[in-house]
Amino acid sequence: MHNKLIVIDGLQYSNWNRTIFEQLKSGGVTMVHVTIVYHEQIRETLLRIAQWNRLFEMHNDLIMPVKSADDIHLAKQLGKVGIMFGAQNCSTIEDDIGMVEIMRELNLMIMQLTYNNQSLLACGCYEAVDSGVTRFGRQVIQEMNRVGMIVDMSHSAERSTLEAIEISQRPIVISHANPSSFHAAKRNKSDTVLKALGESGGLLGFSLYPFHLKNGPDCSLSDFCDMVARTADLMGVDHIGIGTDLCQDQPTSILEWMRNGRWSKEMDYGEGSKSDADWPRPLSWFKDSSDFPNITQGLQARGFHDDEVAKIMGLNWLNLLDQGLKPQDV
Repeated sequence: MHNKLIVIDGLQYSNWNRTIFEQLKSGGVTMVHVTIVYHEQIRETLLRIAQWNRLFEMHNDLIMPVKSADDIHLAKQLGKVGIMFGAQNCSTIEDDIGMVEIMRELNLMIMQLTYNNQSLLACGCYEAVDSGVTRFGRQVIQEMNRVGMIVDMSHSAERSTLEAIEISQRPIVISHANPSSFHAAKRNKSDTVLKALGESGGLLGFSLYPFHLKNGPDCSLSDFCDMVARTADLMGVDHIGIGTDLCQDQPTSILEWMRNGRWSKEMDYGEGSKSDADWPRPLSWFKDSSDFPNITQGLQARGFHDDEVAKIMGLNWLNLLDQGLKPQDV
């Protein structure tokens, strides 16, 4: 069954190379949303896009850029892996609302309003006080809605996330997180948030990053699929997908860049700690993208019907992107 599916990974930040592209293909992945920037600003974002253009040129037998939801169907047809650009922070627009449209024209399809900290747009999940979506944030959400850029609140705090769901005229995503009820990581989301997300037509991508899972790297496939089943009951099976948060072959320096950016002189360990400062050990059943069929099999074993498995593995993402990436009718 897995080979027939449209499989979408709602987020990865790997150290991209041909081997990883081959793993995506062998795992049957149709499209992956790739983080191209964290704290990078406008010029650096342009350089990242240029690096990707070079990868598309070098590996055009394996990968292709996704410039619309139609390209996801095309990738499936051609047997290639579609690559969709996203940003995990709003540094890429700096303090200029005009940059939202510019970045969307450069095929930046998804942008997080925050990455753990308070940003110019909203509040991150690591702050002590969540002041909600800012005045600038309200404007940017409207502009993202207008140009067809998806709002992502994966690293945002509770009030900010609920406000973004309310303000956005189009469904938003939490591309890579899990329910707090499964594992109480700062980055995971309350049932209140998940319910509001489902009711608004949004989507949660389940994370396979061990720090977001019960028992960490020892989380079992059956526990993961139990979490998926419970969340399907809470939100509806049409509002869940996968967002692995896979960070393959990345050096520790990249982890430090994600956690510290340029804002901190002291070392911030994020979901880790001083004694556990490196990348977590991978899950035995999901070491890299070639293991995607294990998730399909796990969901089938948990009692999901084939049509529900197809939705979770990619169709829900596809439907949301199909609607959300089109510019709004003026």
